[in-house]
Amino acid sequence: MVLATSFGTMVVIYGVWYSYSVFLVALIREFGWSRSLVSGGFAFFSLVNGVVAPLTGWLIRRWGPRRVILAGVGVMTLGLCLTGETREWWHLYVAYGAITALGISLNGWIPQVILIQGWFPSRVGSAMGIASGGIGVGIFAMVPLAQLLIEWCGWRWTFRILAALTVAWGLPSALWWIRDPPVGIGGQDGPQSPAASGGTEPFWTLGAAAGTSRFWGLAGVFFFGNAVTQMLMIHQVAYLVDHRMAALTAASVGGAVGLVSIVAKIGWGVLSDRTSRELACTLGFGCVLGSLGGLVLAGAYPDSPMVWGYAVLIALGYGVLSPVFPATASDLYAGPGFSTIYGVLWAIVCLGLAAGPWMAGCLFDLTGSYAVALCIGLGMAVVTPALMWFVAPRRPSIPPARGKGLGGGG
Repeated sequence: MVLATSFGTMVVIYGVWYSYSVFLVALIREFGWSRSLVSGGFAFFSLVNGVVAPLTGWLIRRWGPRRVILAGVGVMTLGLCLTGETREWWHLYVAYGAITALGISLNGWIPQVILIQGWFPSRVGSAMGIASGGIGVGIFAMVPLAQLLIEWCGWRWTFRILAALTVAWGLPSALWWIRDPPVGIGGQDGPQSPAASGGTEPFWTLGAAAGTSRFWGLAGVFFFGNAVTQMLMIHQVAYLVDHRMAALTAASVGGAVGLVSIVAKIGWGVLSDRTSRELACTLGFGCVLGSLGGLVLAGAYPDSPMVWGYAVLIALGYGVLSPVFPATASDLYAGPGFSTIYGVLWAIVCLGLAAGPWMAGCLFDLTGSYAVALCIGLGMAVVTPALMWFVAPRRPSIPPARGKGLGGGG
């Protein structure tokens, strides 16, 4: 039930998340804002998501994922409703960039990872692959749906419909369908946890982890890997529309990315459990490299099947992030301090989520082209797997902290 509910939550949350790629086009057309200003709204959204991530991890450790998710449903619904009332650029930044981002942080990836890591500690990669397949379903179903709704009733009502969908799914799932993992597992404090009992079982604290080069290598994996993939996912519709492709067709490409990524996420998760995180990451980012070339060819030949080749490659590459990255963190830092450590790592993820799309928007405004941004993306796609081999999650080290040492660093 927990796995199925996490899957459904991923459908809703990340369907809303990646629908921004079609709202970006609609907002530019209506208000005439620059591409950097509108993509900056998403960048601000990602930054806020990251800034509050350590707080989300702390709240989960104090209260458990279920209560935090319930609060997030309400905040996310409010944010989407307010985004539909946007009249000025700062309205977008406050309603979507701040309020909706806070709701998604409380309702989205971090609590879902804690749930999965707590209930399936020995099969984190496979379980995350299944749960995060919901992200692919969300992209496949909701990105084209958002475009159809925009054409039918306008982007304002589309935001309101997404708000209604959020509460229709999120409220019953948080109230009745999910259960917190056992106390002391998945980063929760409680009477059976080492932090509470005064036990001497070694575990990582945030302070101890942050004092190692491995932690910062993992932070680099999270930052660069998400920056390049998010840049492509957010700007792909605008790029294809710029190259004479119909908006609905370009949105359908985004849907195809989601469809293929469902299988990719599950496959990468299972592969990483059975072989190594390093191998899965390397193969996945080989696909990202191929997708960069595929997107350029799709822009040069918009009527050719090349665009679908791009969709398959970016889906395969993007699909490696959801199961392999949190599984790597779990390999290295599982224990009572995991929720706080992962909250900080998620803040670094969100810096990458913000930097990639914003950088591409700014470079487009400066040069009138995405060419420079794509070249930078190529470099990030090479650095990511190289850092993963440096991190070497297949050889986790013994944590220095014991028992009550969690308090200050945890």
